[in-house]
Amino acid sequence: MKVLIIDDERAILETLEMFLGEKGYEVHTEEGGRKGLEALRSDPPDVVILDIRLPDIDGLEVLRRIR
Repeated sequence: MKVLIIDDERAILETLEMFLGEKGYEVHTEEGGRKGLEALRSDPPDVVILDIRLPDIDGLEVLRRIR
């Protein structure tokens, strides 16, 4: 199962990537909403973990665009 994590804090990305990777998930991370949307278009994941407070596009707008 592919998981995309979109967050602007590197420590959170690294922690979740390590934890989920150890559980057998294929994890991809992106820092920021714009990069996250690009990743969604190029290689759609099964699950997205999305921060609401992002510096470029807030998480709610990213969610609207995903839908």
